[in-house]
Amino acid sequence: MASARSPLRRRAVALVAAAVTALSGSVLLLGPVAGVASSHREAPEIAKDPLADNTDTYAFVSPDKPDMVTLIANWLPFEEPAGGPNFYFFDPSARYYINIDNDGDAVADIRYLWEFKSMYRTKDTFLYNTGPVNSFNDETLNFRQTYKLTEIRGDEETVLVRKGKVAPSHVGDASMPNYATLRDEAIEPLRGEDGLSFAGQADDPFFLDLRVFDLLYGGDLSEIADDTLDGFNVQSIALQVPSSDLTKSDDPVIGVWSTTDRQSTKIINADGSREHKGEWVQVSRLGNPLVNEVVIPLELKDAFNSLEPQNDASVDAAVERVNDPEVPKLIESIYGIPAPETPRDDLFAVFLTGVEGLNRPKGEVTPAELLRLNTSIEPSSEPSRLGVLAKDNAGFPNGRRLMDDVVDIELQALEGAVRTGELVEALAAGDGVDSNDKEFGDTFPYLALPHSGSDPNPHDPGEDGSTAAAGSPSGGVDTGGGGTASQPRQQLATRPVATTTQPASAATLPVALPVALALLGVVLGAAGVVTMRRSRGGTS
Repeated sequence: MASARSPLRRRAVALVAAAVTALSGSVLLLGPVAGVASSHREAPEIAKDPLADNTDTYAFVSPDKPDMVTLIANWLPFEEPAGGPNFYFFDPSARYYINIDNDGDAVADIRYLWEFKSMYRTKDTFLYNTGPVNSFNDETLNFRQTYKLTEIRGDEETVLVRKGKVAPSHVGDASMPNYATLRDEAIEPLRGEDGLSFAGQADDPFFLDLRVFDLLYGGDLSEIADDTLDGFNVQSIALQVPSSDLTKSDDPVIGVWSTTDRQSTKIINADGSREHKGEWVQVSRLGNPLVNEVVIPLELKDAFNSLEPQNDASVDAAVERVNDPEVPKLIESIYGIPAPETPRDDLFAVFLTGVEGLNRPKGEVTPAELLRLNTSIEPSSEPSRLGVLAKDNAGFPNGRRLMDDVVDIELQALEGAVRTGELVEALAAGDGVDSNDKEFGDTFPYLALPHSGSDPNPHDPGEDGSTAAAGSPSGGVDTGGGGTASQPRQQLATRPVATTTQPASAATLPVALPVALALLGVVLGAAGVVTMRRSRGGTS
């Protein structure tokens, strides 16, 4: 009997293998764009650990409560909205921090620590939710997370939130018909203090065209105006506290950065379970945007993520990259725009000490890569996406608001705009992405709601091919539109696009081929199952 069934079993295995190959091909051809993107994954080691990967840090005076400061930090880049069945979460085996230095020595005087717990109502299903979810406490929300928020000041620890609710992943409109309600439920008051806390999924607020890595926008500024992060979500934590809780004596300037800690040893058991042991070590760090991506060289990126800010100035190679950055040299070689003279005292101030008269702490300052915020500067009544470069001192590099166009600001800063006080007109168009793909909120936590898993194409740039078009500010530099006084932003961003006409069969191939492969996989898989059943039954 065994010899009679052997050919059938071999045929069954071959059919199933062919099915897997066909289905895999369809998945690759219809695969998510996240697989080819590479912004937030700024260092080799942290790219392997997305749940610990800081993507961005924000610090700003709250626009609706000018006596309060809002701090936001994001993790887990490139969350595909429909990425189930497990979707997205904070790692209970990690520690997530927002750190505050309020005396200029680059040592954390205040640390806010978020620690998370995960729980399932039942593991007898593969579903994240077993029906529509209208409240965090609904029995239909199978996977849930809570957190404890602790304020640490030296040896003194105060629990600000004991069992905070984490806003779940936005599975889809059928599963979560009123996601805004779930977001509101996740806004927690602080125990015994003024302030609010939030943790959960949100739209990724960072907006940029990542084709900067293709020879700086294609070598001729032809590759611009597509928001690479359009349609992706992140895991966010946000905290709103009185400015007076963060500052020290008569100095209104604070330094802000976020970090992730892990235990030094991970043990993978034979049953697939994991254990974590050993000392807690820092594995990710983020203050100013894009520093580790485009300023720190590859050989130092992992070390930078583990470095404490007070030690930044001791790494000569990193300081040298600030004083003599690579990007202006690349721009000169590709676009012929002369690089500013070195050493770059202007960049040293922006990234390491704070700018005199804007956000430099009083007294002696330890050079360190921190996001520095002057909490005494009130929110602007007419905020500009270009922040300080457009005479809006409430914006980047004085802290960072969600709306600040940090790519265009840093590009101009690298080309000397902070030193001269004038924009480099040849680069005034920037990356052509002037605003986020979703509108931000007017109240805490200000983050846009996450993209829904129901959206069949969350990364669709729109009919005009540009994610920046809708809601993008217009006008010249002073209005935040990104142009110059004589040439508006729209003219600078517009470029002719070559078009070709292709046969209908060629146009439909990108969709038809993966669909056909998927159907072929299903047919082959079914044939394999039938054949295997026949082999088990001894028929031929």
